Amino acid sequence: MNSMFRLIFSPRMLVSFLMGFSCGVPLLLTLSVLQAWMREEGVDLSVIGLFSLVGLPYTLKFLWSPILDRFTLPLFGRRRGWLLLFQILLMAAIAGLGMTRPAVHPWMVAVAALLVTFFSASQDIVVDAFRREDLSDNELGLGSSLYVNGYRVGMLVAGSGGLILADHFTFHQVYLFMALCLLPGVLTTLLCREPEVAEGTPTTFREAVVQPFVEYFQRDGALLILLFILLYKIGDQMASTMTTPFYLDVGFTKTQIGAVAKLFGFWATIIGGLVGGVILLRLGIVRSLWIFGILQAVSTAGFSLLAFLGPSLAGLAAVIGFENLTGGMGTAAYVAYMASLTNKKFTATQYALLSSLMGIPRVLASAPTGFMADSMGWAFYFFFCALIAVPGLLLLRFAGPLAAGTQ
Repeated sequence: MNSMFRLIFSPRMLVSFLMGFSCGVPLLLTLSVLQAWMREEGVDLSVIGLFSLVGLPYTLKFLWSPILDRFTLPLFGRRRGWLLLFQILLMAAIAGLGMTRPAVHPWMVAVAALLVTFFSASQDIVVDAFRREDLSDNELGLGSSLYVNGYRVGMLVAGSGGLILADHFTFHQVYLFMALCLLPGVLTTLLCREPEVAEGTPTTFREAVVQPFVEYFQRDGALLILLFILLYKIGDQMASTMTTPFYLDVGFTKTQIGAVAKLFGFWATIIGGLVGGVILLRLGIVRSLWIFGILQAVSTAGFSLLAFLGPSLAGLAAVIGFENLTGGMGTAAYVAYMASLTNKKFTATQYALLSSLMGIPRVLASAPTGFMADSMGWAFYFFFCALIAVPGLLLLRFAGPLAAGTQ
């Protein structure tokens, strides 16, 4: 028990949390906060919609990740050197985005936002690689959960905090403040240690670009693992896409949705991530994936029950609390599992590939959800989302043992 507490409160776990916070801050600055600013400036909705394309670097980050595996900057080491550079450039890009004028030069806003997402995605690549190389296999679960929780706190500060501040300050000042919120990440990079990689590093650019993919696809069950990553959280993602319209259709007010679904749900997710991290430490990744996956499916089915209950505030709190708790636990195990798949010689490239793949169901599977909910009705739609989690769980029987350090 004492050793567990020492691990939970160790400097490496604090680094995971703070790096997660640094990665979470930029995301909503090019989404909801920027959309609110553009709408306030009178920018056309069609133009605002097109701005979702600036998020492409998050999906395509595996294209330049081999550069970060192959080359080392002169100062601070392979991971910390790149990380410090991207954090400084990211702070400058966020501040620069705040200096643009959406109503006058929307194309300049697009360029500045694209720079933010590029440097943010690059920071994600390095942080994911750093975490995998810095933590041992048995520490990955807890470290991943703290990273995810830090990420969510960063999103809360930028998303909710940014919009609240915009009621009292100009958006130029808000973006400058958000740029300064990355300073804890910079200090963490300066003070933490550079991970030691016994496996070595790529010595040629070809080895950095080609070998990570060759090494991965030569493994037994490589395609099964990719299929598992695609399907494990697909039901959860399809359900979450339609929750806000569902709440409104059931009869909840926007205030109730904001207070319970957003604030209460946020803290339930944070607690779920922490609890999940501790369970991962005790049970290992594969057994945790089984337990959390089943709980996720059950929690998704809870929305079907809420459809019959109607606008019950107690029912809403119970369903959201359980769903966010299990979602936080499942995400912690999911992220730890992907990290365990990587070869430490090619961490940045392989993790960037897997995490990019993770986002595909969120985009493709979510596209028809409105049509499905409309044709099925809310109760049966959420029951279907619970059932569609079963294939991912069945694949876990084969995919789980194929990753290193997952038992």
